[in-house]
Amino acid sequence: MFKDKILVIEDEAGIRSLIAAVLTANDYDPILSVSGADGMSMLTSHCPDLLLLDLGLPDMDGMEIIRSVREWSTLPIVVLSARNHERDKVAALDAGADDYLTKPFGAAELLARIRTAIRHTRTQLPSSMIASSGKFCTGELVIDYDKHCVFLRGENARLTQGEYRIVALLGKYAGRVLTYDFMIRELWGPKAKSDNQILRVNMANIRRKIEDNPADPRYIVTEMGVGYRMIEGE
Repeated sequence: MFKDKILVIEDEAGIRSLIAAVLTANDYDPILSVSGADGMSMLTSHCPDLLLLDLGLPDMDGMEIIRSVREWSTLPIVVLSARNHERDKVAALDAGADDYLTKPFGAAELLARIRTAIRHTRTQLPSSMIASSGKFCTGELVIDYDKHCVFLRGENARLTQGEYRIVALLGKYAGRVLTYDFMIRELWGPKAKSDNQILRVNMANIRRKIEDNPADPRYIVTEMGVGYRMIEGE
């Protein structure tokens, strides 16, 4: 079972350590960065589930990061900032942040904001099934978005984290063809190479774990030369 990964871009060591301790104690997987440039690199290499972002970074303004991320991703962003003017909050939210938390803040409030931001990404999905239950079901396959697991006939399919993310993405858009380029961008960021081979290798492994006959898939079908499609839920 995988934990939600939280990327923390914060240059103050004390606050960064406190946040890491709170996240770890509450079953999140914190990824820490001290600068904007380093954080942007981690966005594509670690593919976090949420970004906690300080606006006053040593090498760039956090607003640049918000705008950059929003050019290619719906990743939830919670701003942590000492800037408490209303205009700063409005600017960050208008740029694409999901929430704004003013320093100093309490651990309970931080955790509540994180839970809310992650939940909102789920309720905004095209699938009403996922929005209401946190799960996508088709046939004997269940994708549990809260537990980060895929179950087949009630048993954990034991997908790797990378395999889970591919299946989870397809489940979110069940019934729609997702192109190779779209999937690569969503899974590995805008700078990832448009190499379909990594998807094909992962898909072969996924089908061995969830399909009775990988050569004749029941759940994830290939649209030749275009991409993949998850069969719609029943």
